[in-house]
Amino acid sequence: MGAMNSYQERLEERVMEPLRTPGRAWYYVFVVLAVVLGWGLFAYVYQLRNGLVVTGMRDRILWGLYITNFVFFIGISHAGTLISAILRAAQAGWRTPVTRMAEFITVVALTVGGLMPMIDLGRPDRIPNLFIYGRWQSPILWDMLAITTYLIASVAYLYLPMIPDLAIARDRLDSSANALKVRFYRSAALGWQGTPRQRQLLQRAMLFMMVLIIPIAVSVHTVVSWIFAMTLREPWNSTVFGAFFVAGAIFSGVAVLILMMAALRKIYHLEEYIQEKHFVYLGYLIATFAVLIFYFNVSEYLVTGYKSNEAVAFNFNQMFRGQFAGFFWFYLFGGMVVPVLLIAFPRTRTINGVVTAAALVAVAMWIERYFIVVASLRIPLLAYEPANYAPSWVEISITAGGFAFFGLVILLFLRFIPIIAMWEQVEQHELDELHDAADQHAIEARVAATTSGGS
Repeated sequence: MGAMNSYQERLEERVMEPLRTPGRAWYYVFVVLAVVLGWGLFAYVYQLRNGLVVTGMRDRILWGLYITNFVFFIGISHAGTLISAILRAAQAGWRTPVTRMAEFITVVALTVGGLMPMIDLGRPDRIPNLFIYGRWQSPILWDMLAITTYLIASVAYLYLPMIPDLAIARDRLDSSANALKVRFYRSAALGWQGTPRQRQLLQRAMLFMMVLIIPIAVSVHTVVSWIFAMTLREPWNSTVFGAFFVAGAIFSGVAVLILMMAALRKIYHLEEYIQEKHFVYLGYLIATFAVLIFYFNVSEYLVTGYKSNEAVAFNFNQMFRGQFAGFFWFYLFGGMVVPVLLIAFPRTRTINGVVTAAALVAVAMWIERYFIVVASLRIPLLAYEPANYAPSWVEISITAGGFAFFGLVILLFLRFIPIIAMWEQVEQHELDELHDAADQHAIEARVAATTSGGS
């Protein structure tokens, strides 16, 4: 019992430290991200004043970096669904130290991703028209409703397991803490005292949200794919785009989660709780989905190539040996083959190896979204020269600002929210100790039986 209390105290002290003093590095990173975000806001104001003519988008290639970022951020939001909801349903106890990080990514990625179509619209004053005059036959309206529902459900799913930890922060912060922060914890903890009745209600609410959020998450990226797939344009005209997008979303979401785990583990010295096994297990997920995505690509290119028409031939040429060839082959080999090899061999199946694989996957999957948007729109529909697209400084600046905003919100979360679900981690540690004790007892019993039988 004393060892358990010592573990809990050590865990709480480590996790609570960023809430008290974030450290000098936190402020440095905050300033850098704030400057990048400020430049992105300046670029957006410039776009508002001058119109979308300041971008590289034109009538034939009408989407560019903004919609690429939209699909990418909505995709990585699936990290929370996979790690928190699916693995919770599967009762995978190893997920507990990384659950909260995954849920952070979900909420923040949905927020940033949802802003991108508004930026792409050019006239934000016309956004209400999508609701007032929107047509139910339009996949765009389906997408808006699906993302809004997913965001609301994800915020609730993030908040519910947070309540006991907010109560711990409320009780452990001393009088020297910021008064605003103290009031926040008192209000957000909802009077949590850890009574059996409160725990029962919390478990029921979490179970309800867990069951609800999985189909919502799958439907969101399926609907995102339908914006493209419900057209007659090559190569969007596909019946498997939904499955392809969902698999790609989980693939990229796990990769971003691994990168976030590695950074926070290093900065906040969480080595005792985020161990090598967590990277290895998530690495196995990356390898699995890399094989699945590779299969989807082979199936897509083999089937469309076998029935090749002019549009398919044009797309194959620009992807395999044309202007997108370098990025395409990096996407296939750097984003799928190399990560599988890194995780397949024990010598590279380490924290550094898995993080390297995750970085390759994250970059490759953003490139894949760029292919879906820009390369597809470049295919001529009539007998005219193919259009070209080059993002302007405005688009690049707003894209950088979007990624900076993503990091900035994560940083602010770390100042107010415990980075690890402490109460779940303590409960899982207790279960692990009980299992270890039971296994040890079983081994001793077998040894005793063998010894007595030999006598």
